[in-house]
Amino acid sequence: MAVSLVLRSANASAAEAAHEPHVITYDMPRLVIGRGEGCDLRLPDLSVSHRHASIRQRGTEYIVMDEGSTNGTFIGSVRLPPQSPRVLRNGELIRLGRVWLEVRVEYSPVSVQTAQATKELALALVSQALDAQGRDAGPRLVVVDGPDAGKQLDLRDGNEQVVLGRGRDVNLELDVAEASRRHAGVVRHGDHVMLRDLGSRIGTSARGEMVATDKDTVLRPGDDFSIGPDVIRFEFQAVEALRELERADDEKMAASETVPPPIQGSASPPAEPSQPAAPSHAWSTAPEVQPAQPRQPPAPPKRRAAHHDGGWGKTDVIIVLLALAVLGMSAVGLVWLFRGL
Repeated sequence: MAVSLVLRSANASAAEAAHEPHVITYDMPRLVIGRGEGCDLRLPDLSVSHRHASIRQRGTEYIVMDEGSTNGTFIGSVRLPPQSPRVLRNGELIRLGRVWLEVRVEYSPVSVQTAQATKELALALVSQALDAQGRDAGPRLVVVDGPDAGKQLDLRDGNEQVVLGRGRDVNLELDVAEASRRHAGVVRHGDHVMLRDLGSRIGTSARGEMVATDKDTVLRPGDDFSIGPDVIRFEFQAVEALRELERADDEKMAASETVPPPIQGSASPPAEPSQPAAPSHAWSTAPEVQPAQPRQPPAPPKRRAAHHDGGWGKTDVIIVLLALAVLGMSAVGLVWLFRGL
């Protein structure tokens, strides 16, 4: 049994709702959720603490526990006390600060390389936020000097090799006579890229050294490499923005701030046992339904009073006969007594 965490947005636009949500599936005895770099699920939001909550396996169940966060962990509208475990049910919504997650506890294939998938998710979220501000923060290669200065190549699709060269079947075409048709290949993994020369005639250089054809060279954001006179830089503004978010202090949410649950992709979370959910038919105009009254035990039957209608009953006759017998015996005893005198 694995647990999948689905990132949900309370105010998703129609365009965002049309895309598949971010989902990462884990199968580990314990996973930590927070804003810090060491968390198993990183949520780059200042309302999320560096180490916010954890989900742990307990037998066949999964439990969630708040790790003493600033803004709390919620199941629906109910805030969990710190360090108090609570069993998770499939389909429930949990909230960490302003971020909603849907929990799926089911048999599902585990995500490959969850650490990399977690970093990819965090960077994608930061990139989306910066893009919304009009800042192109996604990963890209930019030619900063040479005949092709100004050309760019988007690297949002990670784990796929892109090819640079003079040919027309490459991803970034270079107008450099010395360059080979398929000159160099680049693969992005999270916050870095792997550069390899593809057997070009003049080679590829990075940091003053020639790039090998049988070994990858790691480039971080801001690093350059050269193909002839072209100088190409790997840029990823979201990486630095993510680091700043991780270094920042928690943002304390106002007590009056509300974060409505997401509508898209999931039903409302089940209510806590102490707060039963209203029935689906309980509209405001519906008549009030009185609670059923407990059944009272039947009253014991009343003893029927003796009824006289002016006649002699069987009981009356027996009583009279007994009285006469007693009187007769008394008379016989008196006669016997006087004879002895």
